[in-house]
Amino acid sequence: MTKVAYPGGAAAHSAAAAERLFPGDRELVSLETFADVVEATAAGGVAYGVLPIENSLAGPVAETHDLLYDARLSIVAETSLAIRHHLVARGPVAESEIRVIRSHPVALEQCRKLLGRLNGVRAIAASTTADAAAQVAGSSSPGEAAIASERAASIYGLQVIAHDVGDHPEAFTRFVSVATHTRIDHEGEAWRTAFSFVTDHRSGALHGAIEPFARHGLDLVQLVSRPIPHSPFKYRFDSVLAGHPLEPMTRAAFAEVRARVRDLRVLGSYPAG
Repeated sequence: MTKVAYPGGAAAHSAAAAERLFPGDRELVSLETFADVVEATAAGGVAYGVLPIENSLAGPVAETHDLLYDARLSIVAETSLAIRHHLVARGPVAESEIRVIRSHPVALEQCRKLLGRLNGVRAIAASTTADAAAQVAGSSSPGEAAIASERAASIYGLQVIAHDVGDHPEAFTRFVSVATHTRIDHEGEAWRTAFSFVTDHRSGALHGAIEPFARHGLDLVQLVSRPIPHSPFKYRFDSVLAGHPLEPMTRAAFAEVRARVRDLRVLGSYPAG
């Protein structure tokens, strides 16, 4: 049976993503953190890991980008889930009585209006929204609440005290599955190739690096800058290209890009979710 790891408990959004990505005969393994998922997958303890990588409102999930850059893993599939945030607590509580709100940093970022009107509330980051719900459920301190899903509220016996507290009615989070192998199969569907590169940090270097993609008619669907550790204010660029790495135009473009950058790494190849 295929083992698939994800961060958080059964109430986590990542658990729902894992169920969608692996609907057949599989064993879902709940781990505490994103790093635990990467380590278990890289070590062979599980066949696949599932992680959130991008949100339609908050943008890239920086922790996932950095973990995958440093790990010997490849993205092999993706899916997107609609995410709705709810304010949950152990029982009925007025917003004026809330002193602490727990949630994942991305969820907190998406609920600025709620946090803004709760004057003096302390926002505490959790590893996942499900973990935040579990912490509130296990606490005896008054005035604690979490921003989490209805799924998490139901599993941990919490009450939804305010529905849809996100700044926007609905957001989407893109999840990826990762493995120690790289996919090169291609059956004609839309395809994505994830990669990362570092330029020479000179004027026009970024334009020169990505120009071959435009000239070859390839769509760069994502470009994310991430700081390079121990090199203050210098950056790498994590990117996603619409195309298969073995297609002639894609191969030609990558050959040109490789000659123009200091470092180029392919981070995965997978069908567009």
